[in-house]
Amino acid sequence: MKTLLCAALVALCTMWVVAQDANSQPKSKSNVRTMTGCLSQGDSANEFQLTTNDGSTWEMRSGEVPLAKHVGHTVTVTGVVSHGKMHNLKEDAKQGASDTGAMKEHPEHGHMEVTDVKMVSDSCQK
Repeated sequence: MKTLLCAALVALCTMWVVAQDANSQPKSKSNVRTMTGCLSQGDSANEFQLTTNDGSTWEMRSGEVPLAKHVGHTVTVTGVVSHGKMHNLKEDAKQGASDTGAMKEHPEHGHMEVTDVKMVSDSCQK
């Protein structure tokens, strides 16, 4: 009987610790993002680059959204980030560095498959 009671107590404590750990984890960022910046032509006809106001650069591709007509425009794009978990870790590290006042040496460079684009301005501010 004591063994059964001890086993139940250990199981209860384990569940409590796991529940506390799950509640303290930061919420995962979505792989779907929306961002605004200046769109430029990339290295190939199907590749574009978005430079955001914070200096981050994103390689943009799309099989369904006509990006070429927005080259040189400020646009807001929505799409799916490739390797989202890696980008989330980079963004968390970047946020930690800005929280401590550390300077960021290299702006983020990400990859996105664009699902929607909206023109904000027909020119880019540099």
